Amino acid sequence: MDFSFTDEQQLLLDSIRRYIGDHYGFDQRRKILAGPDGYSRAVWQDFAGLGLLGLNVPAAAGGMGGGAVETLLMASALGEGLVVEPYLSSAVLATRAIAALGSAAQQESWLPRLSAGEMIAVLVHDLAPSGGRASAIRATAHGNGWLLSGRVPVVYHAPLADLLLVAACTAADGRQPDALFAITHQRPGVTLSSCTTVDAQVAADVEFAAVSVDADMRVGGDAVAGLAATVDFGLMTLCAETLGVLDKSLALTVEYTRTRHQFGGPIGRFQALQHRMVDMYTHIEQARSLVYLAASRCESADAAERESALSAAKVLVSDAARYVGQQAVQLHGGMGVADEVSVSHYFKRLLAAELRFGSGDAHLDRYAGHMLRN
Repeated sequence: MDFSFTDEQQLLLDSIRRYIGDHYGFDQRRKILAGPDGYSRAVWQDFAGLGLLGLNVPAAAGGMGGGAVETLLMASALGEGLVVEPYLSSAVLATRAIAALGSAAQQESWLPRLSAGEMIAVLVHDLAPSGGRASAIRATAHGNGWLLSGRVPVVYHAPLADLLLVAACTAADGRQPDALFAITHQRPGVTLSSCTTVDAQVAADVEFAAVSVDADMRVGGDAVAGLAATVDFGLMTLCAETLGVLDKSLALTVEYTRTRHQFGGPIGRFQALQHRMVDMYTHIEQARSLVYLAASRCESADAAERESALSAAKVLVSDAARYVGQQAVQLHGGMGVADEVSVSHYFKRLLAAELRFGSGDAHLDRYAGHMLRN
């Protein structure tokens, strides 16, 4: 299979890396995190100007109409920069959910604003494989509308959202979200308990206590297939972002071993350390192969094929995140855990990525389930 990129795709990757290098260095990122919002509105507008926020907006709605490969390249470059802006939450998950399920009027109202950086939307959904457990949010018919009840913990960037897209289950068995509702924070009964994730991103536990919503606040009809495809596309994006974090972690480690002198020379000359860095590289390349395969299948209409490829990628990415993160810190010595050293922040992002969208073990179970059914 040919995984080479077109000239246009390579240009996209180069332009994002150039922006990150010029405007999103380690010191700039620390200033952003020290600010009141937990992200930079100026950087968000720059992303809009670069076309990143419209990458997953259909061309008919004024966006770039990009696909999996373009999103993969965007995410890997932003991962290299440890970006904390809500591009995965808003520009990928929420944007694709609206494009897949929204009515013509909803798309016309929301997609241009999302693309222009004028609005942030967040998908409130338990993104991990369900494993047969009950849906986190239930929607019960009430008069001409619905009542939403339930709680979703640690929803990335929820406090920043102008629009919450709530995935809920209307069926009696309560197993699978089949509806999507658009509401705001201010709606009575909605509670956001803000928190900061281990990798310094803004998040919140989102709770709904019999929240009344009108029928016209529902986004589309039966949302089972659309939500599943959207979450799988988001999982591919997370895996691609993690590849960027892994690549940068290895590069920082190699550079450190070249410049750190001990026993009369750079520590990178010691064969034992060289072997460990080769093992880091091997883990990354194994994960890269499956992430690229997952990108080629993440928009497949065959749900089993799509889910198998994505879960396999998540398993290897989780393994690589754990191994590479630990080795990067250890090879930096005591400085590896210092807040002033960038590798410690890459380690935290890898730690968070290992658990987002479900752990490697959860995806191994999903992958095994598909294999047993074949």
